[in-house]
Amino acid sequence: MSESTDLLVIGAGPCGLAVAIAARQAGIPCVVLDRRTIVSTLERYPLQMTFFSTPERIEIGGIPFIASHEKPTRADGLIYYRRVAEHFELDIRPGENVVDLTREPDGTFAASVQRAHDAKRYRAASVVFATGYYDNPNFLRIPGEELPHVAHYFLEGHPYWRRRVIVIGAGNSSVDAALECWRAGAKVTLVHFGEGFDRTVKAWVLPDITNRVKEGSIGVRWRARVRAITPTAVDLVFEPGGAIERVPTDAVLAMTGYHADTTLLKQLGVPVDPVSGIPSHDEHTMATPVPGIYLAGVIASGNDANRLFIENSRGHGEMIVGHLVRARQSAGATPAG
Repeated sequence: MSESTDLLVIGAGPCGLAVAIAARQAGIPCVVLDRRTIVSTLERYPLQMTFFSTPERIEIGGIPFIASHEKPTRADGLIYYRRVAEHFELDIRPGENVVDLTREPDGTFAASVQRAHDAKRYRAASVVFATGYYDNPNFLRIPGEELPHVAHYFLEGHPYWRRRVIVIGAGNSSVDAALECWRAGAKVTLVHFGEGFDRTVKAWVLPDITNRVKEGSIGVRWRARVRAITPTAVDLVFEPGGAIERVPTDAVLAMTGYHADTTLLKQLGVPVDPVSGIPSHDEHTMATPVPGIYLAGVIASGNDANRLFIENSRGHGEMIVGHLVRARQSAGATPAG
C-alpha cells in the first residue's frame, strides 16, 4: 500500500499538530504519523503532572485552552489537544511507525511505515520531524539496568506502597516521582551525582522536596552514582574517594532523562553536531540543509531538552509552512487541495 501527500509530519505531539494546523490553513495537504498516538508524551507523563506554563502559553491554532487551575494538568492537556485536532479535522494516523525514510531521485521522500499488522509507504514532497525525545531514555549502561523492577518512566506512586524505592536523579521527574511515591507509602531514597537538586526543579515543588529531605522522610545520597543493580539492592559509589554502599531496594526509578533519535535525519544527510546533538537547521524557518526536511519542537534542541518546549516551539509550524509557501510562490506553484 502506498499514498502520496504534500507534507508528511512525523510525530503527533503539540508541535507536530501546530505544523498540521498551519498546513491546513495554507491549503497544503498534510498527513501526521505517530508510532503511538496523539500527544503520546503527555499520555505517558505521571498522572498528577502539571505543566510549567499557564494555559495560554501552550495553546495552538488560536484555540483557547480552558483549564480549571492556573497550571493545567496532564488530563487537561490530553483533552485540549484532542479537541484541537478534531476542530481542525487534522489527518492524524496513530500506530504508524516510520522505520525508514529515503530521498528519491526526483527530490521527493519515500517513508516506510510499520503498522500493527502490515506495512505501508508514503511519498511526500516535504517531511517534518516532530518526534520529540520521550521514546528514548538515557540509559545508565550498568549491570542490572535491564531487570524488571527498573523503570525509566513513572506514572503514579500507588504501585510502590510499602516498597523500598530508589529514585535516580534530582531533576523535576525525579523529584515528582520521589514525592508521589513517598505520599503513597513508599520508603524513598534519592541518588544523585551532584550536591543538590537541579536548578530546573519547579519553584513550587522545591520547598516540598527540600523539607522532606531535611526531616528525613525521604533519604538522599548526594555525590553518588549507581554502579550496579541487583534484584534486591543497588550498589553505589561515592565521589570523591570511591566509598561503596549497598542499599536494599524493591524498585528502581531511573529518571535519567531522554534524548532525540536522529538516526533518520543522519541517514538523509542532515548534519548533527556531535557535541550538542543539534541537527543543522535554520532557526528562522526550521529548514535543514536537506531541501524539504524540517524540524519542529524539541528535536531541534539536541541534548539540552530544557531549551525547547511547547511554549517556545509551538510557532515552528507557522515558520515551516511559511517557508514552504514562499518556496512555492518562488517556483510559481500554488498549494494543492
